[in-house]
Amino acid sequence: MPELPEVEVTRCGIALQVEGRRLNRAVLRAPTLRYPVPPGLARTLAGRPLVEAKRRGKYLLLDFDGGHLLIHLGMSGSLRFVAPGTLPQKHDHADFVFGEQVLRFTDPRRFGALLWLAGDPLEHPLIARLGIEPLTRGFTPGYLHRALQGRSVGIKPAIMDGGLVVGVGNIYASESLFDAGIDPRTSASGVSAARLSLLVPAIKKTLRAAIRAGGSTLRDFCGTDGGMGDFQTRHQVYDRAGEPCVKCGSPIQAIRQGQRSTYFCLRCQR
Repeated sequence: MPELPEVEVTRCGIALQVEGRRLNRAVLRAPTLRYPVPPGLARTLAGRPLVEAKRRGKYLLLDFDGGHLLIHLGMSGSLRFVAPGTLPQKHDHADFVFGEQVLRFTDPRRFGALLWLAGDPLEHPLIARLGIEPLTRGFTPGYLHRALQGRSVGIKPAIMDGGLVVGVGNIYASESLFDAGIDPRTSASGVSAARLSLLVPAIKKTLRAAIRAGGSTLRDFCGTDGGMGDFQTRHQVYDRAGEPCVKCGSPIQAIRQGQRSTYFCLRCQR
């Protein structure tokens, strides 16, 4: 699933190419994705300038004059620019045409979303209850220490809770915990303030490195230029079960937590 770095890479590509430009027309080929596509969305969008491309958690918010297009990439979606006249394939569900720039939404598993929000997008039910953004100044060890009090779940599923902090998905939670030297099975409320002072910078460092690398492409994700992300080549533990730890040489372990795979080093993470 595209996580915060992949969505941020997409946002940056859209902002660079078409922010400030007028959307001439939209071509919508799927009446329903994860949610029904609003009837008349193509007519609603036509002729509106794109004021700003934003992100909240894993949601893209394209601010048009008079409203907001909320886009979620789902589990397998991507947005990329294609040449005018490029024929759509089976899973190409929408085109957004900005003059000679065509932004195409592809979603093989159809778990993504295209929604039009006329009011304050931050009050929409999909966004209103999201937690703090991890790359902001407000995400501090003190904040995380307070938020984790009374939580008996493991620290890894806790930092993946979007109501606590947004966008720290499965890949980046494993990588951040390894960088901080914390066992992912440790009870969230049992992680000391001193250790959280290592974890918060590790999360920020990991996410920023992934954004610089264009995200992780494990299956379907690509950036707006069609290029694959490169961060998967730099994973220290994720998807490396049985391989030697880059620090100590011990075999990387794999377990299941909350129906997700967790990767860690028994020796380096305590």
